[in-house]
Amino acid sequence: MAKFEPKFLITNTIANNLLEIERVKEGIKSLPINPKLLNSLRETAKVSTIHYSTQIEGNRLTKEEVKDLIATKKVVSNTGRVRDEKEIKGYYAAFDYIEKLAKNKSPIMEDNIKYIHALVTGGGSTKVKGTEYREGQNVITDSITGGIVYMPPEAKDVANLMKEFVSWINTPNDIPIPIIASIIHYQFVTIHPYFDGNGRTARLLTTLALHKYGYDLKGIYSLEEYYAKDLQGYYEAITIGDSHNYYIGRAEAPITKWVEYFINGMAIAFKSVYNKAKEQQNSKDEIKVLRELDTKQRQILSLFEIQKYITSKDIAEFFKFAPRTARQLALDWAKAGFLISTGEGKKRKYQLNEKYEKIL
Repeated sequence: MAKFEPKFLITNTIANNLLEIERVKEGIKSLPINPKLLNSLRETAKVSTIHYSTQIEGNRLTKEEVKDLIATKKVVSNTGRVRDEKEIKGYYAAFDYIEKLAKNKSPIMEDNIKYIHALVTGGGSTKVKGTEYREGQNVITDSITGGIVYMPPEAKDVANLMKEFVSWINTPNDIPIPIIASIIHYQFVTIHPYFDGNGRTARLLTTLALHKYGYDLKGIYSLEEYYAKDLQGYYEAITIGDSHNYYIGRAEAPITKWVEYFINGMAIAFKSVYNKAKEQQNSKDEIKVLRELDTKQRQILSLFEIQKYITSKDIAEFFKFAPRTARQLALDWAKAGFLISTGEGKKRKYQLNEKYEKIL
């Protein structure tokens, strides 16, 4: 079987949108946002992601119902929508898992993908084992006409195709990360390694790649809304090749059309969330104080939202720093007046300077 090598061109539209994505990405980095507002934007983005990604697959819960279900972990509807609720809980568990994966430096492995799928289809339980790939043929059909829309590869080829795919993900290249993410989405649904849950898993895997490689945008955006609000465009963009058969037209087809669609959506999502963040910015006084802080100082503010004191151990765990590096950083921050130190030696702890407590 031929090695996986995606074929695409970087059109002017793709190039311009890549530049826009980078502009917004850097803009968000420098935008002063206090932890409370940031957490609110993150939660809104998470709810949107879960709602729209499951809605694409036919989930009937509204965004408000999804928000309530995530917040309370309780059933929000009467009988008849138990499956919908399980889908939301499963997606939430999988989203939580990819957020943790994104923070470590390990490559994305097949076991990660199998576990993501198991969470997606597991109804919210984290005590699941990674789902093995399908052992039979699956077919994507038109829900209205019943006609075949796409015939994925045979089961006997799936394991090798997934191995090649994951190897490609982890092989260094000079392809821009947003394009890599678009290819990850496309190739996963092309292989369609499971009977069910492929779309949700593909979108989670895409999010994982973007977050892992620096395009998390502080976790405050959702691509899924872009797909869900133009499902026809989504399906048309991902339908590549002259045949519905994987082996006749799909496997070797150029995917420029899909890449262009994906990158355009990413640029739209980035610009939308950037504008929203600017609109909801803090007061002028809070902005002035926030701008005095560097990136790490702004990030550590989130810890003080849940506790009055922190230790160098907390800093080490938060940033994945070596203990010595964290101790020195804490001392530097205390010297600069960002933190106030109390205690000595192992009992030393730090609290925020009152000036910065006011912006929490």
